[in-house]
Amino acid sequence: MKAAAFVLSAIFVAGAAAPARAQFGGALGKIKKGADTAASAKKQYDDWNVTDAEERQLGEQVSTKLRLRFGVTQDPSLTKYVTLVGTVVAQGSSRPGLDWRFIVLDTDGVNAYAAPGGFIHITRGLLGLMKNEAELAGVLGHEITHVTKKHTVEAIKRGKEIDMGANAAGKGGMTKDMIAKLADKSFQKLFDGAYSRADESEADAIGIQIASKAGYAANGLATALQKVADRNANQSEPNGFFVSHPVIKDRIAAINKEIGADKLAGKALVAARYKQDVTFDAKPLSEIPTVDAGASGLASGEKKKTDARDDSKKKGGTTESGGKQQASAQQTASAGARGGVPDRDAKGGSNPAPVLVKLTPAEITAFKKDIV
Repeated sequence: MKAAAFVLSAIFVAGAAAPARAQFGGALGKIKKGADTAASAKKQYDDWNVTDAEERQLGEQVSTKLRLRFGVTQDPSLTKYVTLVGTVVAQGSSRPGLDWRFIVLDTDGVNAYAAPGGFIHITRGLLGLMKNEAELAGVLGHEITHVTKKHTVEAIKRGKEIDMGANAAGKGGMTKDMIAKLADKSFQKLFDGAYSRADESEADAIGIQIASKAGYAANGLATALQKVADRNANQSEPNGFFVSHPVIKDRIAAINKEIGADKLAGKALVAARYKQDVTFDAKPLSEIPTVDAGASGLASGEKKKTDARDDSKKKGGTTESGGKQQASAQQTASAGARGGVPDRDAKGGSNPAPVLVKLTPAEITAFKKDIV
């Protein structure tokens, strides 16, 4: 009996141990599968390279969407001034050879947007809020850094869009349709101010370095941020440029610390020239008209006759009258109108045509001489 009991006991123990080993082995298998998936995702992230040409195409389409949404201030003199400041700052960046374009958006909202490939947009409202060239240089330096560090491209790579982009790249490069889809994603990220805290901090730190390198007061970005913070003091949610007051407060402190640590020596404010070229002030938040829910979001403010989403389903993802880019601008702008946040959802002008500016080396050299 004892021998039989021992055999039965051994059989029971062995039987009990088998499921345990199976469960343990299954868990290990899941862990290994997860590790393999993570490794594959990392390799996909590392291997996906957006070429300069693709980055430029992406930026051109994002810029088009911004111009359709807000319109462009048709003032060659003002555009040339902003382009001169931006060009001087960009020359000290890590990508001075880019075909930089500086665009003044025709809206009273206080905002700025950097599209991939060298397209920098600043609103008429933000120009009116700032009061000297050092502040403009600091803001443009920040936006230029978003481009040089490819923050929008990296954000796409970190998101689910990497599956589309990497698969397309693996087939010999991204198609026009793929770039258009990524441009939609990029536009929405910019419109919603979706840069990470790390990206914003990096853009602050490098932006003030290249502005100071050009001779501008290194605290220009900080004083511009303080103006935005004062403007948003009574706002209960993020409102346009550089989001909410507590975050701005921390960033100003970090900028001032960076100025001391790097011994940034730029001192020029160039307030007189700024006042001469920027002859208007920003409107108070209470006076900024916004895009109403259901509006088309086009620069003209025209009400859309049908819901863009329903229309896109009927006509293969676009509207027949406006084309793909216009339909996309309608959809994203209408979505942006959800909360009526003044600076983000401000109405824009009616003309999206870019104002083209050509600078000569002599003009740039003469402009630099007055940064004192």
